[in-house]
Amino acid sequence: MSVTTAGLDRLNGLAAEAAAAELAACCGSTAWARALAASRPFAGTEDLLAAAERIWWTLYPDDWHQAFAAHPRIGETSAGWSAAEQAGARGAAAPLLAELAAANRAYEARFGHVFLICATGKSAEEMLAALRVRMANDPAAELRVAAAEQAKITPLRLRRLLT
Repeated sequence: MSVTTAGLDRLNGLAAEAAAAELAACCGSTAWARALAASRPFAGTEDLLAAAERIWWTLYPDDWHQAFAAHPRIGETSAGWSAAEQAGARGAAAPLLAELAAANRAYEARFGHVFLICATGKSAEEMLAALRVRMANDPAAELRVAAAEQAKITPLRLRRLLT
């Protein structure tokens, strides 16, 4: 995937609300999308990615939860970028998907949000193993881990937005 100058120019040229709406597809936090849109124009892709990261880590937990809620559960049918990101779970056998679904429910009951992992390039087995390990985290630590996973997903999506 090649990031284009035209993609960055287009993003820089959008009205603030239109830019925020497009950015929200990369990260479901309204506060993040609006703050990033307000940070334009970006001189280059690295400038955009640095601003995205900086803004992400200034947000409140409620903003993080809003972003997490925009993600489908790992292993469930999804569309768009999530479908491509979760490709490793798509071909998993039914028993493994059932284990993943049960683990997702247990995770959500413990932490109050969807299990979030940068799924790109990971198999269903790898994602399930990570979920099981992270179940041992205390809620505050897990919130930071999930936020860090979102911080890995966002630049991948921003680069897609610019192509």
